[in-house]
Amino acid sequence: MRKPLAAVSVILLLFVALAQSAWAFSDTKGHPNESKINELQKLGILSGSNAKTDTFDPNGKLTYAAGISMIVNGLGLNLDGINFFKEPKVTDSFPNMKDDAWYANTFIIAAANGLDIPRETKANNEMTREQFGHHLMQALLKKGDYAFIDLYVMLNDEADVNPDYMGSIQKLLITKIANLDAKQNFYPKTIITRGDAAGWLYDTIQFVNTNAPIEPPDAEQPFPLTDLKLTTEAISPDVNKVTLSAQAPHPGYGVRISSIEFAGDQAVIHVEAIYPDKDKQYPQVITEVKAVTYVSSAFKPVIGENAMDAGSGSSAGGSTGIIGSDGDTQSD
Repeated sequence: MRKPLAAVSVILLLFVALAQSAWAFSDTKGHPNESKINELQKLGILSGSNAKTDTFDPNGKLTYAAGISMIVNGLGLNLDGINFFKEPKVTDSFPNMKDDAWYANTFIIAAANGLDIPRETKANNEMTREQFGHHLMQALLKKGDYAFIDLYVMLNDEADVNPDYMGSIQKLLITKIANLDAKQNFYPKTIITRGDAAGWLYDTIQFVNTNAPIEPPDAEQPFPLTDLKLTTEAISPDVNKVTLSAQAPHPGYGVRISSIEFAGDQAVIHVEAIYPDKDKQYPQVITEVKAVTYVSSAFKPVIGENAMDAGSGSSAGGSTGIIGSDGDTQSD
């Protein structure tokens, strides 16, 4: 009986090995993100660089067509709940693209979900690290409002970063989805490789799977914060750190930036309250709470007139719609 059992064992081992190799791209072995790439392939999120081969080309440059498709598919963006008065076409938003191309639907979905892809973008344009990171973070924030640590990561090459993308890059670094090199450089203008993009996407999916979004408060609650103040601090010649502080009834409350409007030379900042967890108890001590965002120095930050409106915490934009926000906080 031993020989037949041994033969069966060998066959099973061969079957497992073949099954594993069937899932793996042939050119990702040894890549730092090999396991992440293979897992995304198993989930049907990644496809090869060439339909006729089983290669992924992890060191190849990422195009907009491939990058936006990765983001939309990886984070499950869709058109649910979005109504159109006519059938949408990709050329409605991106005239340099083709309506019958394989990537068309993902760009329609991306545009409908608020990813601010430049209108003149071409499918074969290569994506920089800051562009992919910005769109990836925008897609993450479509999954819900998440709490981020109130921290600013200093970049040695900060001057090279598009100020409109700084908030997204800060969140990527804070969450460890992306990292700086040993010299504290991010290389924002460098074209991102397909392998690095896959690694960021995998870690973003893991972040969504392991972190619960902040639940919106009840609409009828009165606005609980008082003495709202705004201060600015120059982080670089191009970027100002803007801090909004307020007094809260106790440490369970917080404040977040709900939206930023740019009117002339002003950045009008609107805020809303974060309400306490109903299942927790807090000391009844007046507490200062803060929220931080980053605004181009070309604009003067001011508090919106409706900053105290209703306190519903259900602004149409929500903190997820802010470009340049560094998150929101509760008490210090």
